[in-house]
Amino acid sequence: MLGDAMGDRTVQDLLAERAARFGHKTFMVFEDSRGGRTSLSYEDLLARVRQAAAGFDSLGVKQGDAVVIHLRNSPEAVIASLALSYLGAVAVPSNAANASGELAYVVDFSEAVAVVTSSAFYGRFAGMLHERQGLRMCLITDPAALTQVSDREPDDFLCSLPEVFGHEPISALPPAGSDDVAQLMFTSGTTARPKAVMITHANLLNTGERTVRVSSLLPDDRLLTALPTFHANALGTVMATITAGATIVLLEEYSASKFWQQVIDHRATSVNLVSMFVRTLLAQPVDPNERNHSLRRTWFAINVTDEEKCAFEERFGVEFINGYGLTEAMVAVTNAPLAGDRRWPSVGLPAFDRVVRIADEEGRELPVGQVGEITVQGRPGRTIMKGYFKDPEATARTIRDGWLHTGDYGYFDDKGYLYFVDRKKDMIKRAGENISASEVESVLLECPSVVEAAVIGVPDPIRDQAVTAFVVVAEGATMTATELIEHCSERLSRFKVPTSVHFLDRLPRTSIGKIQKNALGDIAAGRAGH
Repeated sequence: MLGDAMGDRTVQDLLAERAARFGHKTFMVFEDSRGGRTSLSYEDLLARVRQAAAGFDSLGVKQGDAVVIHLRNSPEAVIASLALSYLGAVAVPSNAANASGELAYVVDFSEAVAVVTSSAFYGRFAGMLHERQGLRMCLITDPAALTQVSDREPDDFLCSLPEVFGHEPISALPPAGSDDVAQLMFTSGTTARPKAVMITHANLLNTGERTVRVSSLLPDDRLLTALPTFHANALGTVMATITAGATIVLLEEYSASKFWQQVIDHRATSVNLVSMFVRTLLAQPVDPNERNHSLRRTWFAINVTDEEKCAFEERFGVEFINGYGLTEAMVAVTNAPLAGDRRWPSVGLPAFDRVVRIADEEGRELPVGQVGEITVQGRPGRTIMKGYFKDPEATARTIRDGWLHTGDYGYFDDKGYLYFVDRKKDMIKRAGENISASEVESVLLECPSVVEAAVIGVPDPIRDQAVTAFVVVAEGATMTATELIEHCSERLSRFKVPTSVHFLDRLPRTSIGKIQKNALGDIAAGRAGH
């Protein structure tokens, strides 16, 4: 007995169940960057997944084979991922911003036999196709456009994805197992290469079920997202949509000038926001129609200031539902309750199937109010990741005695609400003191001239680490490092005050708006060398 609500079901089972129940109901509405729209029903989804799975099979992709998917948001990205899982192969979503060197690492480390991409990205792969012994083919979504972007002659490595998607379905595909790996998701690296998180069929089904239950999703819900499908957040949205029999509105890309009107036009009932969305939407001109939306849930992750939260909620007529999750837990760990006290800036209460505790460095549970590492009880391959691919040592450090050690710091209040303090990697050690980079950043953002701020620790031969700040000031404003340090000195303990300040035109960010602190470390190291 597997002992959880997913049983021994797989992506194959889920898609067949939903097609039988919801048939002609719309599963996806996709809007591309030019405003063009296409849609798929649940019957369409199952048919196209079965065709694509048979097409991959005809090309020699077998159970357990890894295939890299390097695409922007699109129906093709979703169908290819589900089809590979349906076949029992392993989908490897790749960040669309990855450069050639990063792609080479993803291909090599995952031991991919194929890549799925578009003509726009083909140039990043062209050089490696003949160099990787295990890489057998490159499937192009738009082969007719390839001659316009590459001077290479098509060769045996290139295949047409539309032809693969149009393959005749076969009924004898081998069944996958619930504990089989369905996806490898690469996490953001800091000082080391990204790790590949092994996500099983049970993980995918569990994240869909969990999201449906904590969100009270119904078949008439319309979940709109512009987050990229190569991230766990958007993947969780896809799985929740299928689980609920709802409709996902997938945007090819985020545009601050279009986004809120898209929310209104698509009658979205649920949307996921990150801080970059919040800040850029607030910067748009006010539209008298912008509160005329259908939103019932506005999910939020990655902190903004209290002022930004209040301004957004008041202007757009929504209320943030905060939450906390991570790829290794696939995905949600806590959520603010839909009804009742949300206790901002709490990230909510543990989800119905989660046991969460705050632990010290030795893994011992800490009392209410004390800051420690957030740990999540779980079953590998079922409610948390199966582990890190080809990295048993990192897996053993992260999953210990049935507890997933997140590397994040937080604390519980007396009512059991969790408060996120900082990423473990963002905790700065200075002369024996722990400093939250987020705390220093929030103080920097209180300065009227500062529009963005990020803080990291850099090596210090005397005090372990020095507090280093990177700031972007408002256009036309003038600010000196001395003024900013004085500003912090008035509001922070002496040991928390930055020892150096760097001014940048913009902060380096990932595709979903997270600040790339590893890149800031490189900037600090480069400037120190001059």
